Amino acid sequence: METYNIAVVTDRNGKYSVAVSGSDAVLVFSFVGYATQEVTVGDRTDISVTLAETATQIEEVVVVGFGTQKKVNLTGAVGTVSAKALESRPIQNAVQALQGLSPGLNISQASGQLNARPSINVRGVTTIGDGSNGDPLILIDGMEGDLNNINPQDIETISILKDASSSSIYGSRAPFGVVLVTTKKGKQGKAVVNYNNSLRYTTQVIIPKMADSYSFALYYNDGRINNREQPYFTAERIQRILDYQRGIVKEPMPTYDGIHWADGYNFGNDNVDYYKVMFNQWSPSHEHNASISGGTETLNYYVSGNYLGKEGFLAIGGDDYDRYTLTGKITGKINQWLDVNYTSRFIKEGYEQPYYLHNNPYDGFYFNLARIGWPVISVYDANGYMSASSSPSPPLDMRDGGRSATNTQQLYQQLQVVISPLAGWKIFGDANFRFTNTYGHAHRLQTFTHNILGEPIINNTASSVEESSDRGKYSNFNLWSEYEKMFGDHALKATVGFQSESNRNDLFSSAREGIILSTHTTLDNTTGTSYDGATVAPAVSGYAYDWAVAGFFGRLNYNYKERYLLEANLRYDGSSRFLRGERWNVLPSVSAGWNIANETFWKPLASLVNTLKFRGSYGSLGNQNTSGYYPMYLQMPLGTANGEWLQNGTKPNTAAVPGMISSSLTWEKITGQNIGVDIGAFNNRLTSSFDLFRRRTSAMVGPAPQLPATLGTAVPRTNNTELESTGFEWEIQWSDHIKTSGLNYSVRFVLSDSQAEVLSYPNETGSLWGTYRAGQKIGEIWGFETVGIAKTQEEMDDHLASMPNGGQSIVGSDWAAGDIMYADLNDDGKIDGGAGTITDHGDFKIIGNSQARFPFGLDINADWKGFDFRIFFQGVMKRDYFPYGFYFWGITSAFWQSTMLEGHEDYFRDDPNHPLGLNTDAYYPRPMFGTDKNHNTQTRYLQNASYIRLKNLQLGYTLPLSLTRKFAVQRLRVFVSGENLWTATRLFKMFDPETIDGGWGGNSYPLSKTLSFGLSINF
Repeated sequence: METYNIAVVTDRNGKYSVAVSGSDAVLVFSFVGYATQEVTVGDRTDISVTLAETATQIEEVVVVGFGTQKKVNLTGAVGTVSAKALESRPIQNAVQALQGLSPGLNISQASGQLNARPSINVRGVTTIGDGSNGDPLILIDGMEGDLNNINPQDIETISILKDASSSSIYGSRAPFGVVLVTTKKGKQGKAVVNYNNSLRYTTQVIIPKMADSYSFALYYNDGRINNREQPYFTAERIQRILDYQRGIVKEPMPTYDGIHWADGYNFGNDNVDYYKVMFNQWSPSHEHNASISGGTETLNYYVSGNYLGKEGFLAIGGDDYDRYTLTGKITGKINQWLDVNYTSRFIKEGYEQPYYLHNNPYDGFYFNLARIGWPVISVYDANGYMSASSSPSPPLDMRDGGRSATNTQQLYQQLQVVISPLAGWKIFGDANFRFTNTYGHAHRLQTFTHNILGEPIINNTASSVEESSDRGKYSNFNLWSEYEKMFGDHALKATVGFQSESNRNDLFSSAREGIILSTHTTLDNTTGTSYDGATVAPAVSGYAYDWAVAGFFGRLNYNYKERYLLEANLRYDGSSRFLRGERWNVLPSVSAGWNIANETFWKPLASLVNTLKFRGSYGSLGNQNTSGYYPMYLQMPLGTANGEWLQNGTKPNTAAVPGMISSSLTWEKITGQNIGVDIGAFNNRLTSSFDLFRRRTSAMVGPAPQLPATLGTAVPRTNNTELESTGFEWEIQWSDHIKTSGLNYSVRFVLSDSQAEVLSYPNETGSLWGTYRAGQKIGEIWGFETVGIAKTQEEMDDHLASMPNGGQSIVGSDWAAGDIMYADLNDDGKIDGGAGTITDHGDFKIIGNSQARFPFGLDINADWKGFDFRIFFQGVMKRDYFPYGFYFWGITSAFWQSTMLEGHEDYFRDDPNHPLGLNTDAYYPRPMFGTDKNHNTQTRYLQNASYIRLKNLQLGYTLPLSLTRKFAVQRLRVFVSGENLWTATRLFKMFDPETIDGGWGGNSYPLSKTLSFGLSINF
């Protein structure tokens, strides 16, 4: 209600109730997407209005670097995501929710582990420079932050600056895009209290299954027989395995002397699926969020608190994650020319897991689970102990081997002062600070097996305590001014400013062996001696690093009748990471646009197409983001107690002469071009954007040039490589309101693509392996062409006879029925890889590309009479993947690096009396230990890793206001939501298409399929 600042919200049916002060009261009706109406009450008690739709896109404001712009006036490539797209998603962090929502914004998850961070990329491959970082810059309310750990429900909007022109104002910190996150703030009006929760149950999206022990034994025997070895499993043992499965034999583990259990690998007959043992089928989690916001004309506030508690899938050992966030924002208008904004955000994260996963789980747990988790080995012995005396149970270290925990606390402090000395002129001053404290504790415990009498037998003798601390301080100061003015039909806006950033981290770690009491795992409770009594020096290390950047920037925006648009940026950037002569860079960019729909000759078509804007941009940037903080400075290698000669009985510390550094080492240079078109039709019910881009990264650090050995030391690296990425982005949306039924709905589809090619790289021989070369498409997969699996010995003999110069002898021997037949592509009478170069690659050819192509998202929303519905699909249309290791192949050349999962049973068998049956049309060749001749990269086993996944499905209902207001509730919504509910892919069934790059050979912690139930209440 006007004047009295009384606000009410209608229910989904448009019904409302408000108390007025008199007949002269004025009601103001507004809704996003519709024109505001004002109605004088008079003597009426029942007032209904119909709002007219507006072309909302014209007025929609988008956050860009150091300011905002009308979306219709943007000339750079900028994507946006609203808070609505994140609502009610049962996700752990906001990054997961962004996947598939904006074209060109690529989110990937290599693991579902609770402390795993999804990676963020803008527009594909960025750099292949040695030590370079190609991640986008993440800014939260104008300050660098971690999008993985902020409260997703605090987010208001997200802007993605994708081209060099739009991101250039941030200089060398943002050469590969910027993600700008704007969080919620208070609004004028009475206090609004919100509480929402989400109770979740998660299961694995995809998890492999072990083969049964009988099939496993026969498979391993075939692998040895095919290699002309004796079977590993005797006929007697195979019968005992089969009898145990049938219930005839009751004991899963025999004894051999009445005191000790027999070795499980040699005598066990159990039937265990260790993936079922190690992973819970369902795990619970819950999230709670509360906020209060409101304000007056001079002071607005927003305060929120969030808690997320999540249990992992580990059934033995257990893992869990929790996060607490507390946010407070105050916006104060001191007077007509002074505004003060203050934000404080506190985040606390904790993660705990078994010690076995502490250092490198993919070379430990995931690597070992499949290869040593034989189904014949029992989880528990007959006395209930986890492991028999002669063969430790695979989960033993997970349960008894100790724990690892990491706790991180972050405090963000942001203060902004805005001075408005004249109309159209504003001066901004920011002071931003982030304090981070990460504490890690890990303790490794001795583990024990037990004999039949229950007596412990030590298995792992090592025990130790590790402590680590990482303290970080980041500060950011910005001072900038903007002035905008209309000169008739000409609009000008100028921005100039200065920015500085500095970061310092202090790290300390220590470790000591010999835990005295397993219940008191502190450094003081260790002896410093090994199990055999030898003194072990404690490991102590500590170091600090810091860096700083500073930059001056300016931007000029011009538009004429919102018809002709121009933007120019200039940044002068300096970084502490480079030598004085290479420290500063000038980074220019320019973009322009033409909105044809605002031309006078377009008026007859304006009712159909109200926006038709063509735009183009060019920008130049530098990259100062490197993993080595000072790659241009000599660093002396230091060692602790690693000398080769004893001095007074101990090894001395060491120092060595540093390697050479090229004096010409400098920044990477990034240039980008973008052309695009934006369309709005039918009063912006139909909107679409399309972009084509090209990005060139030059002066990347590559291999050292070849110099004579008389140099006497390693040749220093130089800036000698160049990469180019090209692609497109497309999004289209239809939104409508059906007045007769009250149905609102929208359908949005996004699609993008990118490819990267190496333009120059020091590789004089053109080698294909272990390096790059000029002309290479990033992600190329080279391999043989497969003719097929020989079904008979005669077929194999005929194939080999067709190649008189050696056949397949170079890649293997003892070729027989069930083996792979490779194609002789270069007709030289033999199968080989030539010299392994681009000019002599033998029978190798490009068979695929591992880069994800054509990532897409399809988002459908609807609401009707209080019900709301969303279905969101995400996927990749094209990707190739060639698997490696025993996770895919089962049996490999190494006996103890092999396994059998469900799917591996489809292997070649030409014996009609085989217990598993005849199978000459098998997917896999015959298994064979001692050789990987059938496992060469080849067309037959190239995997199609494209997929479509139902990322989110939710149904909600908002109770009518006429009911909820009886309980002083303005809005009450209940919902059910699901994440990762369904997947369609042609990838082999033990793989998840999203995690094939994670873990060991694609074997990683599984992603979560989540069912969530919750409610949201506004008071």
